Amino acid sequence: MAASPATPPHASPPAVPPKPTWDPRPSGHSRPVPLFRPTIRIRLTVLYGGMFLIAGVVLLWIIYLLAAGALHEGNELPFKLITGYLAPTTNTCQLPPSGSTNDEFTRAIGACMQAQRELALNNLLKRSLLALIGLAVVAFAVGYVMAGRVLSPLGRITRTARGVVSSDLKQRIHMEGPDDELKELADTFDDMLERLERSFDAQRRFVANASHELRTPLAINRTLLEVQLSDPAVSPDLQQLGKTLLSTNERSEQLVEGLLLLARSDNEIVHRKPVDLAEAASQALDQTRTEAQAKSVQLRSSLSAAVAQGNGVLLERIALNLVQNAVRYNVPDGWVEVETSTGQGQALLIVSNTGPVVPAYEIDNLFEPFRRLRTERTGSDKGVGLGLSIARSVARAHGGTISAVPREGGGLVMRVAIPI
Repeated sequence: MAASPATPPHASPPAVPPKPTWDPRPSGHSRPVPLFRPTIRIRLTVLYGGMFLIAGVVLLWIIYLLAAGALHEGNELPFKLITGYLAPTTNTCQLPPSGSTNDEFTRAIGACMQAQRELALNNLLKRSLLALIGLAVVAFAVGYVMAGRVLSPLGRITRTARGVVSSDLKQRIHMEGPDDELKELADTFDDMLERLERSFDAQRRFVANASHELRTPLAINRTLLEVQLSDPAVSPDLQQLGKTLLSTNERSEQLVEGLLLLARSDNEIVHRKPVDLAEAASQALDQTRTEAQAKSVQLRSSLSAAVAQGNGVLLERIALNLVQNAVRYNVPDGWVEVETSTGQGQALLIVSNTGPVVPAYEIDNLFEPFRRLRTERTGSDKGVGLGLSIARSVARAHGGTISAVPREGGGLVMRVAIPI
Protein backbone atom coordinates (compact mmCIF):
# COMPACT_ATOMS: atom_id res chain seq x y z
CA MET A 1 0.00 0.00 0.00
CA ALA A 2 1.39 3.37 -0.97
CA ALA A 3 2.31 5.68 1.87
CA SER A 4 0.78 9.08 2.03
CA PRO A 5 3.16 11.92 1.35
CA ALA A 6 4.73 13.35 4.46
CA THR A 7 4.05 16.87 5.48
CA PRO A 8 7.10 19.11 5.27
CA PRO A 9 8.43 19.98 8.73
CA HIS A 10 8.19 23.74 8.16
CA ALA A 11 4.93 23.79 6.23
CA SER A 12 2.32 26.17 7.65
CA PRO A 13 -1.11 24.72 8.52
CA PRO A 14 -3.92 25.33 6.03
CA ALA A 15 -5.64 28.65 6.41
CA VAL A 16 -8.97 28.51 8.23
CA PRO A 17 -11.73 30.09 6.17
CA PRO A 18 -13.28 33.13 7.81
CA LYS A 19 -16.51 32.59 9.66
CA PRO A 20 -19.52 33.94 7.83
CA THR A 21 -21.02 36.94 9.48
CA TRP A 22 -24.72 36.81 10.17
CA ASP A 23 -26.79 39.74 9.08
CA PRO A 24 -30.08 40.00 11.02
CA ARG A 25 -31.71 41.92 8.20
CA PRO A 26 -33.41 39.85 5.50
CA SER A 27 -32.05 39.76 2.00
CA GLY A 28 -33.16 42.68 -0.09
CA HIS A 29 -33.07 45.08 2.88
CA SER A 30 -29.35 45.37 3.49
CA ARG A 31 -29.22 49.00 2.52
CA PRO A 32 -26.73 51.17 4.40
CA VAL A 33 -28.07 53.07 7.37
CA PRO A 34 -27.26 56.80 7.21
CA LEU A 35 -25.55 58.42 10.16
CA PHE A 36 -28.33 60.94 10.84
CA ARG A 37 -31.30 58.77 9.99
CA PRO A 38 -34.61 60.54 10.80
CA THR A 39 -35.89 57.76 13.03
CA ILE A 40 -39.24 57.93 14.76
CA ARG A 41 -37.41 58.20 18.09
CA ILE A 42 -35.59 61.34 16.96
CA ARG A 43 -38.77 62.78 15.48
CA LEU A 44 -40.73 62.22 18.68
CA THR A 45 -37.88 63.68 20.73
CA VAL A 46 -37.76 66.81 18.58
CA LEU A 47 -41.54 67.08 18.52
CA TYR A 48 -42.19 66.82 22.25
CA GLY A 49 -39.03 68.75 23.16
CA GLY A 50 -40.09 71.58 20.83
CA MET A 51 -43.61 71.58 22.24
CA PHE A 52 -42.23 71.75 25.79
CA LEU A 53 -39.95 74.63 24.82
CA ILE A 54 -42.77 76.57 23.16
CA ALA A 55 -45.08 75.97 26.12
CA GLY A 56 -42.36 77.16 28.52
CA VAL A 57 -41.78 80.33 26.53
CA VAL A 58 -45.50 81.10 26.40
CA LEU A 59 -45.91 80.43 30.11
CA LEU A 60 -42.88 82.62 30.94
CA TRP A 61 -44.32 85.46 28.85
CA ILE A 62 -47.71 85.18 30.56
CA ILE A 63 -46.13 85.17 34.01
CA TYR A 64 -44.06 88.22 33.07
CA LEU A 65 -47.17 90.13 32.05
CA LEU A 66 -49.05 89.10 35.17
CA ALA A 67 -46.10 90.01 37.40
CA ALA A 68 -45.81 93.40 35.75
CA GLY A 69 -49.50 94.04 36.34
CA ALA A 70 -49.21 92.91 39.96
CA LEU A 71 -46.25 95.20 40.58
CA HIS A 72 -48.15 98.06 39.05
CA GLU A 73 -51.07 97.40 41.38
CA GLY A 74 -48.74 96.96 44.36
CA ASN A 75 -47.01 100.30 43.75
CA GLU A 76 -50.24 102.24 43.92
CA LEU A 77 -50.43 104.09 47.27
CA PRO A 78 -53.40 103.02 49.39
CA PHE A 79 -53.84 106.60 50.62
CA LYS A 80 -53.69 110.21 49.42
CA LEU A 81 -52.89 113.55 51.02
CA ILE A 82 -55.89 115.91 51.37
CA THR A 83 -55.07 119.35 52.78
CA GLY A 84 -52.52 118.03 55.19
CA TYR A 85 -54.47 114.89 56.06
CA LEU A 86 -53.96 111.31 54.77
CA ALA A 87 -57.16 109.75 53.40
CA PRO A 88 -57.30 105.98 52.53
CA THR A 89 -58.16 105.07 48.92
CA THR A 90 -59.08 101.41 49.58
CA ASN A 91 -61.28 99.58 52.06
CA THR A 92 -58.30 97.57 53.34
CA CYS A 93 -56.64 100.60 54.95
CA GLN A 94 -57.78 102.06 58.28
CA LEU A 95 -55.73 105.10 59.33
CA PRO A 96 -55.75 106.35 62.90
CA PRO A 97 -57.78 109.49 63.72
CA SER A 98 -56.25 112.94 63.65
CA GLY A 99 -54.11 113.84 66.60
CA SER A 100 -52.46 110.37 66.74
CA THR A 101 -48.75 110.02 67.24
CA ASN A 102 -46.24 109.51 64.43
CA ASP A 103 -45.62 105.90 65.47
CA GLU A 104 -49.31 105.13 65.15
CA PHE A 105 -49.41 106.68 61.70
CA THR A 106 -46.27 104.75 60.68
CA ARG A 107 -47.73 101.41 61.79
CA ALA A 108 -51.02 102.11 60.06
CA ILE A 109 -49.27 103.01 56.79
CA GLY A 110 -47.12 99.82 57.00
CA ALA A 111 -50.22 97.71 57.52
CA CYS A 112 -51.87 99.33 54.52
CA MET A 113 -48.85 98.63 52.31
CA GLN A 114 -48.70 94.96 53.46
CA ALA A 115 -52.39 94.51 52.73
CA GLN A 116 -51.89 96.00 49.29
CA ARG A 117 -48.97 93.60 48.53
CA GLU A 118 -50.99 90.57 49.65
CA LEU A 119 -53.88 91.65 47.48
CA ALA A 120 -51.55 91.99 44.47
CA LEU A 121 -49.98 88.53 45.12
CA ASN A 122 -53.40 86.90 45.42
CA ASN A 123 -54.49 88.41 42.14
CA LEU A 124 -51.23 87.21 40.54
CA LEU A 125 -51.78 83.66 41.85
CA LYS A 126 -55.38 83.49 40.59
CA ARG A 127 -54.51 84.78 37.13
CA SER A 128 -51.48 82.46 36.91
CA LEU A 129 -53.66 79.44 37.73
CA LEU A 130 -56.19 80.46 35.08
CA ALA A 131 -53.38 80.93 32.55
CA LEU A 132 -51.89 77.52 33.47
CA ILE A 133 -55.25 75.76 33.02
CA GLY A 134 -55.81 77.41 29.65
CA LEU A 135 -52.29 76.56 28.50
CA ALA A 136 -52.71 72.93 29.68
CA VAL A 137 -55.91 72.57 27.63
CA VAL A 138 -54.19 73.97 24.55
CA ALA A 139 -51.15 71.73 25.13
CA PHE A 140 -53.29 68.59 25.43
CA ALA A 141 -55.22 69.47 22.28
CA VAL A 142 -52.08 70.17 20.25
CA GLY A 143 -50.38 67.04 21.64
CA TYR A 144 -53.40 64.91 20.70
CA VAL A 145 -53.37 66.22 17.14
CA MET A 146 -49.62 65.81 16.76
CA ALA A 147 -49.68 62.29 18.24
CA GLY A 148 -52.41 61.37 15.75
CA ARG A 149 -50.28 62.61 12.87
CA VAL A 150 -47.25 60.69 14.11
CA LEU A 151 -49.20 57.46 14.70
CA SER A 152 -51.31 57.63 11.54
CA PRO A 153 -48.96 55.20 9.70
CA LEU A 154 -49.67 52.61 12.40
CA GLY A 155 -53.39 52.98 11.75
CA ARG A 156 -52.78 52.45 8.05
CA ILE A 157 -50.78 49.31 8.78
CA THR A 158 -53.52 48.03 11.12
CA ARG A 159 -56.29 48.61 8.56
CA THR A 160 -54.32 46.79 5.90
CA ALA A 161 -53.64 43.86 8.25
CA ARG A 162 -57.34 43.59 9.10
CA GLY A 163 -58.34 43.70 5.45
CA VAL A 164 -56.01 40.87 4.46
CA VAL A 165 -57.57 37.41 4.18
CA SER A 166 -56.34 34.24 2.55
CA SER A 167 -58.40 34.95 -0.57
CA ASP A 168 -57.19 38.55 -0.94
CA LEU A 169 -53.47 38.96 -0.37
CA LYS A 170 -52.98 41.67 -2.97
CA GLN A 171 -53.35 44.58 -0.55
CA ARG A 172 -50.20 46.53 0.19
CA ILE A 173 -49.38 49.51 2.37
CA HIS A 174 -46.92 51.26 0.04
CA MET A 175 -46.01 53.77 2.73
CA GLU A 176 -44.21 56.91 1.67
CA GLY A 177 -42.31 59.36 3.82
CA PRO A 178 -39.08 59.46 5.83
CA ASP A 179 -37.06 56.27 6.13
CA ASP A 180 -37.89 55.64 9.79
CA GLU A 181 -38.96 52.60 11.84
CA LEU A 182 -42.60 52.85 10.75
CA LYS A 183 -41.70 52.80 7.07
CA GLU A 184 -39.37 49.87 7.69
CA LEU A 185 -42.22 48.04 9.46
CA ALA A 186 -44.58 48.76 6.56
CA ASP A 187 -42.03 47.56 3.99
CA THR A 188 -41.45 44.38 5.99
CA PHE A 189 -45.20 43.79 6.17
CA ASP A 190 -45.50 44.28 2.41
CA ASP A 191 -42.70 41.76 1.83
CA MET A 192 -44.44 39.27 4.11
CA LEU A 193 -47.72 39.68 2.20
CA GLU A 194 -45.89 39.13 -1.07
CA ARG A 195 -44.35 35.89 0.20
CA LEU A 196 -47.71 34.72 1.56
CA GLU A 197 -49.39 35.50 -1.75
CA ARG A 198 -46.82 33.45 -3.64
CA SER A 199 -47.21 30.59 -1.17
CA PHE A 200 -51.01 30.56 -1.39
CA ASP A 201 -50.92 30.77 -5.18
CA ALA A 202 -48.51 27.85 -5.33
CA GLN A 203 -50.76 25.85 -3.02
CA ARG A 204 -53.85 26.54 -5.10
CA ARG A 205 -52.05 25.66 -8.31
CA PHE A 206 -50.80 22.42 -6.80
CA VAL A 207 -54.27 21.38 -5.61
CA ALA A 208 -55.83 22.34 -8.94
CA ASN A 209 -53.17 20.52 -11.00
CA ALA A 210 -53.23 17.43 -8.79
CA SER A 211 -57.02 17.26 -8.89
CA HIS A 212 -57.03 17.72 -12.64
CA GLU A 213 -54.43 15.01 -13.16
CA LEU A 214 -56.40 12.58 -10.99
CA ARG A 215 -59.51 12.95 -13.13
CA THR A 216 -58.17 10.87 -16.00
CA PRO A 217 -57.26 7.64 -14.14
CA LEU A 218 -60.50 7.80 -12.17
CA ALA A 219 -62.50 8.17 -15.37
CA ILE A 220 -60.64 5.21 -16.89
CA ASN A 221 -61.34 3.10 -13.79
CA ARG A 222 -65.03 3.98 -13.94
CA THR A 223 -65.23 3.06 -17.62
CA LEU A 224 -63.50 -0.29 -17.08
CA LEU A 225 -65.76 -1.15 -14.15
CA GLU A 226 -68.91 -0.21 -16.04
CA VAL A 227 -67.84 -2.30 -19.04
CA GLN A 228 -67.09 -5.26 -16.77
CA LEU A 229 -70.43 -4.96 -14.97
CA SER A 230 -72.31 -4.83 -18.28
CA ASP A 231 -71.06 -8.31 -19.18
CA PRO A 232 -73.88 -10.81 -18.43
CA ALA A 233 -71.35 -13.61 -17.93
CA VAL A 234 -69.86 -12.01 -14.82
CA SER A 235 -70.40 -14.00 -11.64
CA PRO A 236 -72.46 -12.51 -8.80
CA ASP A 237 -69.37 -12.19 -6.60
CA LEU A 238 -67.52 -10.20 -9.25
CA GLN A 239 -70.62 -8.06 -9.83
CA GLN A 240 -70.80 -7.22 -6.12
CA LEU A 241 -67.07 -6.44 -6.07
CA GLY A 242 -67.43 -4.28 -9.18
CA LYS A 243 -70.31 -2.32 -7.63
CA THR A 244 -68.27 -1.75 -4.46
CA LEU A 245 -65.28 -0.57 -6.48
CA LEU A 246 -67.52 1.62 -8.64
CA SER A 247 -68.99 3.24 -5.52
CA THR A 248 -65.49 3.83 -4.14
CA ASN A 249 -64.36 5.27 -7.48
CA GLU A 250 -67.39 7.58 -7.57
CA ARG A 251 -66.55 8.80 -4.09
CA SER A 252 -62.97 9.50 -5.19
CA GLU A 253 -64.27 11.46 -8.18
CA GLN A 254 -66.46 13.54 -5.89
CA LEU A 255 -63.47 14.23 -3.68
CA VAL A 256 -61.33 15.31 -6.62
CA GLU A 257 -64.10 17.53 -7.99
CA GLY A 258 -64.57 19.06 -4.55
CA LEU A 259 -60.85 19.78 -4.17
CA LEU A 260 -60.72 21.33 -7.62
CA LEU A 261 -63.75 23.51 -6.93
CA LEU A 262 -62.33 24.48 -3.54
CA ALA A 263 -59.07 25.58 -5.16
CA ARG A 264 -60.98 27.61 -7.75
CA SER A 265 -63.33 29.23 -5.26
CA ASP A 266 -60.48 30.48 -3.04
CA ASN A 267 -59.60 33.03 -5.72
CA GLU A 268 -61.41 36.34 -5.80
CA ILE A 269 -64.06 36.58 -8.50
CA VAL A 270 -62.96 39.21 -11.02
CA HIS A 271 -65.47 38.83 -13.86
CA ARG A 272 -68.95 39.06 -12.37
CA LYS A 273 -72.41 38.90 -13.90
CA PRO A 274 -75.91 39.28 -12.46
CA VAL A 275 -77.03 35.99 -10.92
CA ASP A 276 -80.46 35.42 -9.36
CA LEU A 277 -80.11 33.37 -6.18
CA ALA A 278 -83.78 32.42 -6.47
CA GLU A 279 -83.08 30.64 -9.75
CA ALA A 280 -80.01 28.92 -8.30
CA ALA A 281 -82.04 27.77 -5.28
CA SER A 282 -84.84 26.48 -7.54
CA GLN A 283 -82.38 24.37 -9.52
CA ALA A 284 -80.88 23.02 -6.30
CA LEU A 285 -84.33 22.01 -5.08
CA ASP A 286 -85.06 20.23 -8.35
CA GLN A 287 -81.78 18.29 -8.21
CA THR A 288 -82.31 17.12 -4.62
CA ARG A 289 -86.05 16.39 -4.81
CA THR A 290 -85.57 12.69 -5.57
CA GLU A 291 -83.12 12.24 -2.69
CA ALA A 292 -85.45 14.13 -0.34
CA GLN A 293 -88.39 11.88 -1.28
CA ALA A 294 -86.25 8.81 -0.65
CA LYS A 295 -85.43 10.10 2.86
CA SER A 296 -89.01 11.29 3.57
CA VAL A 297 -87.89 14.91 3.82
CA GLN A 298 -90.31 17.65 2.78
CA LEU A 299 -88.95 20.53 0.67
CA ARG A 300 -90.37 24.02 1.14
CA SER A 301 -89.46 27.21 -0.65
CA SER A 302 -90.17 30.92 -0.49
CA LEU A 303 -88.17 32.38 -3.35
CA SER A 304 -88.07 36.08 -4.15
CA ALA A 305 -85.81 37.74 -6.70
CA ALA A 306 -82.33 38.20 -5.23
CA VAL A 307 -79.89 39.25 -7.94
CA ALA A 308 -76.22 39.33 -6.93
CA GLN A 309 -73.03 40.03 -8.85
CA GLY A 310 -70.86 36.96 -9.22
CA ASN A 311 -70.15 33.68 -10.95
CA GLY A 312 -73.31 31.74 -11.75
CA VAL A 313 -71.76 28.26 -11.55
CA LEU A 314 -70.19 28.88 -8.16
CA LEU A 315 -73.30 30.49 -6.67
CA GLU A 316 -75.40 27.57 -7.91
CA ARG A 317 -72.94 25.26 -6.19
CA ILE A 318 -73.48 27.08 -2.88
CA ALA A 319 -77.23 26.54 -3.11
CA LEU A 320 -76.82 22.90 -4.12
CA ASN A 321 -74.36 22.10 -1.33
CA LEU A 322 -76.52 23.71 1.34
CA VAL A 323 -79.72 22.00 0.20
CA GLN A 324 -77.98 18.62 -0.14
CA ASN A 325 -76.52 18.93 3.35
CA ALA A 326 -79.92 19.95 4.74
CA VAL A 327 -81.51 16.84 3.18
CA ARG A 328 -78.76 14.37 4.06
CA TYR A 329 -78.31 15.52 7.66
CA ASN A 330 -81.98 15.41 8.52
CA VAL A 331 -84.43 13.18 10.37
CA PRO A 332 -87.28 11.05 8.97
CA ASP A 333 -90.39 13.11 8.21
CA GLY A 334 -88.32 16.26 8.53
CA TRP A 335 -88.33 19.33 6.31
CA VAL A 336 -86.02 21.73 4.49
CA GLU A 337 -87.01 25.33 3.83
CA VAL A 338 -85.19 27.57 1.32
CA GLU A 339 -85.70 31.35 1.21
CA THR A 340 -84.20 34.08 -0.96
CA SER A 341 -84.57 37.83 -0.49
CA THR A 342 -82.66 41.12 -0.56
CA GLY A 343 -81.80 43.57 2.19
CA GLN A 344 -79.15 46.14 3.13
CA GLY A 345 -77.45 45.91 -0.26
CA GLN A 346 -77.13 42.11 -0.14
CA ALA A 347 -78.77 39.13 -1.76
CA LEU A 348 -79.73 36.58 0.89
CA LEU A 349 -80.05 32.80 0.70
CA ILE A 350 -81.39 31.10 3.85
CA VAL A 351 -81.61 27.31 4.19
CA SER A 352 -83.27 25.92 7.32
CA ASN A 353 -83.80 22.27 8.19
CA THR A 354 -84.75 19.90 10.93
CA GLY A 355 -82.17 17.42 12.11
CA PRO A 356 -80.01 16.42 15.05
CA VAL A 357 -79.18 18.95 17.73
CA VAL A 358 -75.98 20.84 16.86
CA PRO A 359 -74.00 22.33 19.78
CA ALA A 360 -72.99 25.94 19.28
CA TYR A 361 -69.30 25.12 19.83
CA GLU A 362 -69.38 22.74 16.84
CA ILE A 363 -70.52 25.37 14.33
CA ASP A 364 -67.04 26.55 13.31
CA ASN A 365 -65.82 22.98 12.87
CA LEU A 366 -68.56 22.25 10.33
CA PHE A 367 -66.93 24.64 7.85
CA GLU A 368 -63.57 22.86 7.99
CA PRO A 369 -62.72 20.38 5.18
CA PHE A 370 -63.55 16.72 5.90
CA ARG A 371 -65.32 17.57 9.16
CA ARG A 372 -68.76 16.29 10.08
CA LEU A 373 -70.81 16.32 13.23
CA ARG A 374 -70.16 13.21 15.30
CA THR A 375 -69.51 11.05 12.22
CA GLU A 376 -66.47 9.50 10.66
CA ARG A 377 -64.27 11.43 8.27
CA THR A 378 -64.50 8.88 5.47
CA GLY A 379 -66.69 5.99 4.49
CA SER A 380 -69.96 7.91 4.77
CA ASP A 381 -72.65 7.99 2.11
CA LYS A 382 -73.39 11.65 2.88
CA GLY A 383 -70.53 13.09 0.84
CA VAL A 384 -66.84 13.77 1.18
CA GLY A 385 -67.03 16.52 3.80
CA LEU A 386 -66.26 19.46 1.52
CA GLY A 387 -69.73 20.92 1.00
CA LEU A 388 -69.68 23.66 3.63
CA SER A 389 -65.98 24.37 3.03
CA ILE A 390 -66.73 25.00 -0.63
CA ALA A 391 -69.72 27.15 0.27
CA ARG A 392 -67.62 29.30 2.62
CA SER A 393 -64.83 29.69 0.05
CA VAL A 394 -67.29 30.67 -2.68
CA ALA A 395 -68.98 33.21 -0.40
CA ARG A 396 -65.62 34.77 0.51
CA ALA A 397 -64.56 34.89 -3.11
CA HIS A 398 -67.70 36.96 -3.83
CA GLY A 399 -67.02 39.29 -0.90
CA GLY A 400 -69.92 37.79 1.04
CA THR A 401 -70.43 35.84 4.24
CA ILE A 402 -71.95 32.55 5.33
CA SER A 403 -73.07 31.75 8.86
CA ALA A 404 -74.82 28.93 10.67
CA VAL A 405 -77.11 29.12 13.70
CA PRO A 406 -78.46 26.05 15.55
CA ARG A 407 -82.24 25.70 15.50
CA GLU A 408 -84.14 25.10 18.69
CA GLY A 409 -85.10 21.45 18.63
CA GLY A 410 -82.42 20.41 16.15
CA GLY A 411 -81.10 21.36 12.74
CA LEU A 412 -79.43 24.48 11.41
CA VAL A 413 -80.23 27.80 9.78
CA MET A 414 -77.64 28.60 7.10
CA ARG A 415 -77.51 32.20 5.94
CA VAL A 416 -75.55 33.35 2.86
CA ALA A 417 -75.18 37.07 2.06
CA ILE A 418 -73.69 38.16 -1.29
CA PRO A 419 -73.24 41.86 -2.23
CA ILE A 420 -75.64 43.08 -4.87
